[in-house]
Amino acid sequence: MSNSIKLAILGLGTVGTGVVNLINDNLGELKRRSGRDIIITEVGTRRQRDDIDSNIIQNSDLMAVAESDNVDIIIEVIGGTTLAKDVIIHAIKHGKHVVTANKALLAEHGNEIFAFAEANQVHVAYEAAVAGGIPIIKVMREALAANKIDWLAGIINGTGNFIMTEMRDKGRPFADVLTEAQELGYAEADPTFDVEGIDAAHKLALLASIAFGIPLQFDKVYCEGITGITLQDVNYAEELGYRIKHLGFAVRRVGQEHAAAGIELRVHPTLIPQDALLANVNGVKNAVLVNSHPLGQTLYCGDGAGAGATASAVMADVMDLVRVLGSKDQDDQSNSDQKNHGHHVPHLAFIPEQLSDTPILRAEQMTTGYYLRVHAYDSPGVLADITRILSDAGINIDAILQKPAHKVGQVPVIILTLPVIESQMNLAIEKIEKLDTITDKVVRIRLDELA
Repeated sequence: MSNSIKLAILGLGTVGTGVVNLINDNLGELKRRSGRDIIITEVGTRRQRDDIDSNIIQNSDLMAVAESDNVDIIIEVIGGTTLAKDVIIHAIKHGKHVVTANKALLAEHGNEIFAFAEANQVHVAYEAAVAGGIPIIKVMREALAANKIDWLAGIINGTGNFIMTEMRDKGRPFADVLTEAQELGYAEADPTFDVEGIDAAHKLALLASIAFGIPLQFDKVYCEGITGITLQDVNYAEELGYRIKHLGFAVRRVGQEHAAAGIELRVHPTLIPQDALLANVNGVKNAVLVNSHPLGQTLYCGDGAGAGATASAVMADVMDLVRVLGSKDQDDQSNSDQKNHGHHVPHLAFIPEQLSDTPILRAEQMTTGYYLRVHAYDSPGVLADITRILSDAGINIDAILQKPAHKVGQVPVIILTLPVIESQMNLAIEKIEKLDTITDKVVRIRLDELA
């Protein structure tokens, strides 16, 4: 068998350059761990780079790189869901294994891509697509393979976590922190994907499929951003013993009383207890909390983005594929009839034909606790009216906090509820807002004890 594995890197931005640097810095370690020489033979780049080894072919034709006989593994870090998809399909068609950091592409087109890879007996690896350098994909597909995962909750967007941390720690308004995040390179010029939860929803779709053995269903993820979070709510949450984090949840519901059975996929701001480990993951860090049986809760935390973290995850996938290729070579030499993918963990952790059609619950079917901020005239009976409406809707109150008036004659009332089906809460809020004593829309933020 050939002793060298040949890589092509498509895209020489922050991540692609990070992969080149990692290979150059750790070349000896890579060979000691894999028993193979790992070399970059080609790169796909729109412009020629003077800082790239002259032995590496630089080519602006990505399709040509994807089908090159001089390449074993394609590393796709160009991003987007159009050209990247075309290139990956082309590479698979030509028998190339693929490593990608492209969560949007996989969340939206992963079912098609993985099926095509299976049919062509090649692998698509994607550790870098979720939570940067945290090996959460490998943990869930391999280390927790004997466990039944009940739910997971994650801080899976560093930009949102940075903003929420700064608002809490320094009392800064959302708009000011977002501007700083853009200046620091944590947020894009158009921050929509980060602050509206779309980036986190892409990642959650991948995590949920691996956790529960379901097809990728990004279009069914409930998504709510953090643009409406105010300092007022951050401070009230702190006073009540909670912190607001922008979280992604994937929860298996078995169905009881009036609740439907199915899977909740949701991204939204959430109050969680101040002493929870997840509540103390700050700045641009990512973390994923997994609750499984029989293991229980385990937390995985680290850098969720950046050249070093993402390159580390990319190369972890490369190393796995190098070992798979080594096993295939041994099988070929021994005339084994075992398929190549027999040495590989299934793309979504479950055998493809064993993926289930468990329903994804709609937003109104989901169950969470709630933080409600109600502004009302300071008059007798207001609180009694609000609590009566909640009680009639079958909603149990956990705590009530009445604050001093912000405006003359008006007071904010803060209410925490126990978990309730969203449809019941919708009806209750509609009735509360119709009261003559209520002066504004009810502010609601979901609450989860992470129990």
